[in-house]
Amino acid sequence: MAQSYPHGVDMAAAIAAGFILDRRDAVPALIGRHQDFLFVTGLAGTARDIAALTGDGAHIYTMAGAMGGACMIGLGLALARPDKRVIVATGDGELLMNLGSLATIAIMNPANLSVLCVDNGHYGETGYQKSHTSLGVDLDKIATGSGIKRTRTIATESELSDGARFLREGNGSAFLLLKVKPDEPPPYKRNFDPGSCRTRFRTALLGAS
Repeated sequence: MAQSYPHGVDMAAAIAAGFILDRRDAVPALIGRHQDFLFVTGLAGTARDIAALTGDGAHIYTMAGAMGGACMIGLGLALARPDKRVIVATGDGELLMNLGSLATIAIMNPANLSVLCVDNGHYGETGYQKSHTSLGVDLDKIATGSGIKRTRTIATESELSDGARFLREGNGSAFLLLKVKPDEPPPYKRNFDPGSCRTRFRTALLGAS
């Protein structure tokens, strides 16, 4: 009998489809020293992934209620601050809301921008319904087709060290697809006040005005 995960997710089917890594281990392994980056995150799971990793620090801007916006905010930040390495940490559901952002990133191609898509094949914030990536959509191929020259899929533990280097090295925007099991992200209660998050992040970048 297939193991049942939260919200009725069929884990056996998820593993058979290639969703095998634990995000609570894989994301920290890929990021490494988090102080080296500025972060913009998508909703729910990836916001908790990065907030738990960084202690919800001032160098992270987490999205709430703006599904599909993470990549474009990250692109603007990377263009404005070419002296900083920027990671957009987003989920498959959030990215599917704005696939056109990948084309814009490809055209602008800032060398300091990496997109980390944590793909669990489900919409975790709304009840773990299957997303399109559980049904055959490949976001790595979409990123490649959009014109992003540096793309990679990480699906096994042995690939994590190579993925960590990939996020930090190279000249040009990067897209990394991380395939994880559809289980819960870290149980971290992040700051949900958008005003204080904005002020905190701005102060970290520019200093107090």
